[in-house]
Amino acid sequence: MHLFNTHIPISMIRKILFSFLFSSFLIPSFAQPLTDKTELEKERKEIQNEIKEIQGLYNKVKGQTKLTLGQLAVLNRKINLQEQYVNSISKELRTIDDDIYLSELEIYRLNKQIDTLKAQYARTVVYAYKNRSNYDYLNFIFSASGFNDAIKRIAYLKSYRSYREKQVNVILETQQLIAKRKQDQIIRKESKNVALENQTKQIGELAVQKQEKASVVSQLKSKEKDLSSQIAQKRKRDRELNNAIVAIVRREIKAAEDKAKAAALTKKNADAEAKRKADEIAKKNAPTNPGTVEKKVVPVEETKIVEKKTEPEKAINYLDLNAKDVALNSSFQSNRALLPWPVDNGIVTFTFGRNRIDNLDFDNPGITIATPSQGVAVKTVFEGIVSGIYNMGDGMAITVRHGKYFTTYSNLSSVTVAKDQTVKTGQQIGRAGMNEAGNGGSIDFILMIETKNVDPKPWLRR
Repeated sequence: MHLFNTHIPISMIRKILFSFLFSSFLIPSFAQPLTDKTELEKERKEIQNEIKEIQGLYNKVKGQTKLTLGQLAVLNRKINLQEQYVNSISKELRTIDDDIYLSELEIYRLNKQIDTLKAQYARTVVYAYKNRSNYDYLNFIFSASGFNDAIKRIAYLKSYRSYREKQVNVILETQQLIAKRKQDQIIRKESKNVALENQTKQIGELAVQKQEKASVVSQLKSKEKDLSSQIAQKRKRDRELNNAIVAIVRREIKAAEDKAKAAALTKKNADAEAKRKADEIAKKNAPTNPGTVEKKVVPVEETKIVEKKTEPEKAINYLDLNAKDVALNSSFQSNRALLPWPVDNGIVTFTFGRNRIDNLDFDNPGITIATPSQGVAVKTVFEGIVSGIYNMGDGMAITVRHGKYFTTYSNLSSVTVAKDQTVKTGQQIGRAGMNEAGNGGSIDFILMIETKNVDPKPWLRR
């Protein structure tokens, strides 16, 4: 089909082609935001797994006659996890709503775009129909002012034909894109309905759990004295444990100090001996005639006494002087958030620092981890040397030194290592003792940087 006659100026052809190029840039739709839901799904899966574990643990303590701190802690943790799960679903719903809204905008824009493309294509079809004569085609070429102009006109005609073909392809692609976006909208809306149903279900379960907690709290009024006694016992036990750890740390610091001072004294004596020998050699090699050496006597009154200014001594960290300790400190620090958990399966029932259960509160020097049963393997979280093994009355405790870092594993039913023994990361050092309710296992895990307690959870692998 031939399109032009001799009266169509090249400037108009340029205008048509420019219109095509401009519309081509408009055709690709803006990318729909691809919300990365991997993290959200991972978070929800982790919460579900922990809820499942803690539900099994709660079923063991539920309904027992003696109300313990562990029972309340598990119930509170269960409710907190359920609230996190509901919040996670709410995040998903907001994400789906955002995707639906943006997709609607894109469908609207694509429809407007396809209307423009169809209108442009209709104009080219009408124009082509009116100028379909072979004579017009040849006349347009032969009316050129020169050979180069004729070549350009032929190139323009080919470009226009290509433009027509691309117009059709772009219209078809845009129609397919609109259809795909509409199908995606159907899938999103179905996902939203599923999420809404799940949210309603989880909110209902949360309400049941809160009613259950209210029932337990009502029992506290008659058993608050018993719980206060349990808290007092825990405070006493934690204080004794902390004092024992601090004593071990100070003993290690003193041993490192004595070792450093002994090494310094040895070096000083060696230097003095080397100087003495050097002086003897120099004396032997000195001239035998003392008259050849003129000594200048400086009067006492001319002697200037220069006072040496002494800077205040800085506190020496003796646990960061030894080359092995320096390497351990650096390695331990670089493994923050990567350390393995001291037990394979466990749930944190009491967190580090202030813990509050209704109107009762206490400070925890580390984290308390509930285990499925008594006797599960307890493993060291990093390589080091066993600094202390001691009996706390209701269980054993082990402190392992990792340079200036110290980890303690308390409430152990048995110990499988010896004092001063070198241990590797993940090596079993004992077994978990029984929890206070007598229906499962539990350990206390404490991390100290020298004598300072820190929260161990950020150091453990997530």
